[in-house]
Amino acid sequence: MTRVIHTGDTHIGYQQYHSPERRQDFLDAFERVVADALDGDVDAVVHAGDLYHDRRPELPDLLGTLAALRRLDDAGIPFLAIVGNHESTRGGQWLDLFERLGLATRLGRDPHVVGDVAFYGLDHVPRSRRDELDYQFEPHDAERAVLVAHGLFTPFAHADWETETVLAESNVDFDAVLLGDNHVPDTAELDGTWVTYCGSTERASASERDPRGYNLVQFGPDEVDIRRRTLETRPFAFVEVDLAGDEGIERVRQRVREFDLEDAVVIVELRGEGDAVTPAAVESFAVEEGALVARVNDKRDIDDGAELATDVSFADPDDAVRERVREMGLSSAALDVDETVRASKVADSNVRDEVRERVESLLSDDPGAFVAAESGDDLESDDGVEAEDSEAIEDAADAEDAEAAEDAAESDTGTTTETTAETTTESDSEAAAEPAASQDSSLGDFA
Repeated sequence: MTRVIHTGDTHIGYQQYHSPERRQDFLDAFERVVADALDGDVDAVVHAGDLYHDRRPELPDLLGTLAALRRLDDAGIPFLAIVGNHESTRGGQWLDLFERLGLATRLGRDPHVVGDVAFYGLDHVPRSRRDELDYQFEPHDAERAVLVAHGLFTPFAHADWETETVLAESNVDFDAVLLGDNHVPDTAELDGTWVTYCGSTERASASERDPRGYNLVQFGPDEVDIRRRTLETRPFAFVEVDLAGDEGIERVRQRVREFDLEDAVVIVELRGEGDAVTPAAVESFAVEEGALVARVNDKRDIDDGAELATDVSFADPDDAVRERVREMGLSSAALDVDETVRASKVADSNVRDEVRERVESLLSDDPGAFVAAESGDDLESDDGVEAEDSEAIEDAADAEDAEAAEDAAESDTGTTTETTAETTTESDSEAAAEPAASQDSSLGDFA
């Protein structure tokens, strides 16, 4: 019998809401997984990708990871992992470095046997390159076989990769597929094979309201047992306020006071009608009440000519950026591209490919998609708007790599957009990663 922790999407290094404390939270969550492994009599920790939030983790994140992996190594617990789209580099991967140090095993075409289970790996692969995969692996003589993969697989939400195809075309009969990328934990059975997402270990977006955790998977002689384990993470307070016609900031404050905000991330969602509410006033009030950080998601229809339109909140620079973009009168297609370039849910290494795919898709659906929206009295002329649309799209599409696209966006915004309207998954676009089956472990450029 073999017991493993199945984890993934730890996103170490993510400074969510521009908060250093939130950055530490992501490392702390990974360390809690390691602590559970040390206390839980498991045979291995299996990581399904996105160990890091991006391909350039900073020194404290690397040192924290090394310390955690050394604790596993000292206890004789192997760390088996693959590369996700967020952390992928063009040369060697950070996982290769950890493997060279003897602290990790990068799963791939060859089986790595723990107990009576052979583990294989499949790194994240861009959609445009999946037709090249043949899903051929080296044979094994273990009692069971497991594939660890990173991507959005069927039969789960937001899927763009067919698990049925992987299982049918593989020369190995897998008993289970342990997945990463979708931050929502879920489990299904496909023709006798268990397929499961472990979910993320910290809330990478405000839409991830359920407790975070990992899977404990036990491979017995007759069955595969998958059980969910939760982690203690920083509390989030989700404050929903339905404003009547004459209600405003005082009603919001009253509602916020009903929650325990001590050291919590507070997400205030405004609905209904009511008076104009400045996000900065709500955010500062929540912090005064003990919150670590607060954000406002106003879902009401606000009159563009209202006083609030010129009262930009600089409590969060992203609010100012979103306000400026709204005032530019860009076409809906250009707004889509803008979101792709700036939104944190798209990995740094994915921006260029994602922009290209989005532009091609938008133009194929509607050749006039990039015609500028009608401008109001306070907007720039149509010619100016169209020029800005074209320039933004050309700059993003012609960027030499994702870093250039990110830098171009940051030169205008000074930050990366954090949106509370994200979907329930990190439905990330494609990384530059090769399939694990075709990569070697030579160290390359980790800069």
